[in-house]
Amino acid sequence: MSKTVYKDVFKFFKKLEKNNDRDWFNEHKSEFKTIEAEIKTFYNAILERLNVHDEIDKLKIFRIYRDVRFSKNKQPYKTHFGGSFHRTKPRLRGGYYLHIQPNDESFIATGFWEPAKEDLLRIRKEFEMDDQEIRDIMNNKTFKDIWGGFVGDEVKTAPKGFNKEHPAIDLIRKKQYIFTKKFTDKEVLDANFLNTVDDSFKAIRPYFDYMSDVLTTDLNGVSMLEEKS
Repeated sequence: MSKTVYKDVFKFFKKLEKNNDRDWFNEHKSEFKTIEAEIKTFYNAILERLNVHDEIDKLKIFRIYRDVRFSKNKQPYKTHFGGSFHRTKPRLRGGYYLHIQPNDESFIATGFWEPAKEDLLRIRKEFEMDDQEIRDIMNNKTFKDIWGGFVGDEVKTAPKGFNKEHPAIDLIRKKQYIFTKKFTDKEVLDANFLNTVDDSFKAIRPYFDYMSDVLTTDLNGVSMLEEKS
């Protein structure tokens, strides 16, 4: 099976958008299983590529079933595929995500979605002390052309304990440190999409190397990882 995203994936989700109920889905369960197998092949192809230049300890492809218990949206099924690639912790930090959805809603994302309280403070303290290295990484032309700038939630002024007038407050106020790249349906279906995703993930590596160093050392640069005998 070739390692591409099939048109059938988008066709199925477009039909599901109009028929998002259990009766319709059960009638088309075999079609979905075929689509799901194709997508798993593609995600595993990305995993294989990632492990050439990174260390991934887990691929998680999310189920199509929605948890509607606490949601206003009671539709039982997602109309997209999502999968995350976890780097090997604790030495390596950050993660990759691929989202496949019709109507030009596909995207890839990297970074730190929900950093632990301790990690968030450590990142902010690093930026408070010295923000030059992270800005140099983000201002690299290749990096910027692919990923742009940070996206995600942030506090309105300054986190508790930080000066709202600090020169790096634009970085310090963030609660998430995420980069995203969007794709049209045409781009996703292109035979070169696998290479495009892999090349984009390669380009994020300077950021991950930097953040991994920050999150495994204290403010004096001393490693916090336990030495293994």
